Amino acid sequence: MHSADLLTDRSRLTPHREALLELDSGRRFSYAELNVRACRLANFMTSLGVQAGDRVSILAHNSVVYLDLFYGLAKIGAIFTPLNWRLTAAELSFIVSDCTPKVMLVGPEFSGVWAEMQPSVDVVRVVSLDGADVAGALSYDDGLAAAAPVEPARPPLDGESPYCILYTSGTTGKPKGAVLPHRQILWNCINTVTSWGLSERDVSPVLTPLFHAGGLFAFLTPLLYAGGRIILAKGFDAEQSLRMIQEERCTVILGVPTLFQLWLDAPGFAQADFSAVHFFISGGAPLPVPLVEAWRAQQPVIFRQGYGLTEVGPNCFSMTDEESLRKTGSVGKPVMHSQMRLIDSATGLDVPAGETGELLIQGPHVCTGYWQNPAATAQALVDGWFHTGDMARMDDEGFYTIAGRFKDMIISGGENIYAAEVEKVFRDHPAVQDAALIGLPDPKWGEVGLMVVVLKAGRMATEDELRQFCAGRLARYKAPKHVAFVDALPVSPYGKVLKAELRARDWR
Repeated sequence: MHSADLLTDRSRLTPHREALLELDSGRRFSYAELNVRACRLANFMTSLGVQAGDRVSILAHNSVVYLDLFYGLAKIGAIFTPLNWRLTAAELSFIVSDCTPKVMLVGPEFSGVWAEMQPSVDVVRVVSLDGADVAGALSYDDGLAAAAPVEPARPPLDGESPYCILYTSGTTGKPKGAVLPHRQILWNCINTVTSWGLSERDVSPVLTPLFHAGGLFAFLTPLLYAGGRIILAKGFDAEQSLRMIQEERCTVILGVPTLFQLWLDAPGFAQADFSAVHFFISGGAPLPVPLVEAWRAQQPVIFRQGYGLTEVGPNCFSMTDEESLRKTGSVGKPVMHSQMRLIDSATGLDVPAGETGELLIQGPHVCTGYWQNPAATAQALVDGWFHTGDMARMDDEGFYTIAGRFKDMIISGGENIYAAEVEKVFRDHPAVQDAALIGLPDPKWGEVGLMVVVLKAGRMATEDELRQFCAGRLARYKAPKHVAFVDALPVSPYGKVLKAELRARDWR
């Protein structure tokens, strides 16, 4: 079985059940209606010359069109390649030149960006969404309406056939296109449904962009696989989404720390009715303990911490509600049908429980490598194991905690200091909004830590106060020797802190 059958089979099982509410338009779609749209999309693309193996890209905000493409292209073996609309025209041009889509769909907010890109890229056909002003473009609505609503002829596909290409952030170089095969999409659904206990009764909002693995695969595709319901938002609005969570009786909710802070600050938060919610899950970055405590002071909710990469899953760990309360900071245990190792990167040998090692993952939910990049593929996939580049440790009960990036560490006096571990302690301080650790050269220790801190609006803290806050929370050698204050940290369009920029500054 390959995952092109997922929507087809689900629509056969529960054709009249509601699958999707497109929040901004108010349109509701049954599983049968979603599948008809996917069939029309497949036939529309075929009429434009798209064949198995061809790439199709979209540059637009969230809408049902993403689902048309995701499920429809899989029916004809074409490869879904969404673009991060937060990138600049130059960055997008690099990605488009790398994946060479045959068709590009452009939303109205990005017609200017596309016009800037056009001279440097070669795309056969352009399709306009929602009346986007794009010269020579076809109308998406017209093309979809004219296409046959029947299942298209299926090309020969297997589990290794590429389903989509998602580009990674490229904070240490040019973006790489992770190739996700059909079996990965299917097994992420299976792993997530079984390990997180999802069912057809669950309802989940999608508030993060669908060009990202979190938006596509954390809950959207697994929940549609299970027969549940998705609420799709074009973007994030704290008040609107709080109302929606209550009105639509959402049960499982994915967010990132920034969203949880915005909800907490929203006027309607304290009175919000979360009685239908089974749990909230935070991904993308560690969830600060003070933020969790602030939530729980006003709302009796369950928080879980997620972990995953575009290339593996992305859902890789899980834990129960009770374990989430008992094991704060842990990402849990490996999901079903997945194997993990922690190794000493220098020797390649497994490390014992309690010690930190590089996290390796193996299973049917692992990608096949990077698009047209055999060197990066060979470096990441070794003997069937994907080297995540993340450091982690496992306790004697089998629970994992992420320590940070393998390369994001400082070696001070011969001791390894992982940035994520120290940054977490600083973020736990009530005055700290964000923090990033880098190393400074030191004649005695080789290098020492500098913590670059952003304070919350209206809050104050001194360097001595923050360093004293580390006492009892970190070993003395892990506490940074210096603290600097900035108004904001430099971040990539993917929201990751650009530590190379911090290291390039003069901190004397």
